[in-house]
Amino acid sequence: MPHNSNSGGFLPLHGGYRNLLSYQKAEIIYDGTIYFTKRFYKKFDRTIDQMVQAARSGKQNIVEASMASGTSKEMEIKLTNVARASLEELRIDYEDFLRTNRLEIWDIHHHFSKRFSELNKTPNATYQTFSRAIENPDPGICANSMICLIKYASYLLSRQIKSLEMAF
Repeated sequence: MPHNSNSGGFLPLHGGYRNLLSYQKAEIIYDGTIYFTKRFYKKFDRTIDQMVQAARSGKQNIVEASMASGTSKEMEIKLTNVARASLEELRIDYEDFLRTNRLEIWDIHHHFSKRFSELNKTPNATYQTFSRAIENPDPGICANSMICLIKYASYLLSRQIKSLEMAF
């Protein structure tokens, strides 16, 4: 639901980020990253903080962009792009994990990638929708699943940015 703390004022409705598909995917990515880093990295590895912060930044910048939309469309565009950039940084971390552990990186034609495309169309998807993949015993499936989610979220954010640019 949109938030407008000044309901009688001149600011347009703003907020409503929880209804954005990009935010919903970013929340799943954040939760999945917490799970992944706890499972596959040693407790004091700096990579944990970097990955978690990139996932958090992706999610939180969507929130901040949505809330800023009432006063600055330019700020909304910039923050949405920061969210996309943070998630792309996170994607590279997952690819690094796969490469350094000599695990396959799925291309778009991989049968599991195709399955993820179908899962991403699930209405009102939550972490539970993807938990079998994210929490799979095979670390390659876990990391590639996160990459698939990030690619989809980045795609959604790119479309969102294009739409915001057109409106601006």
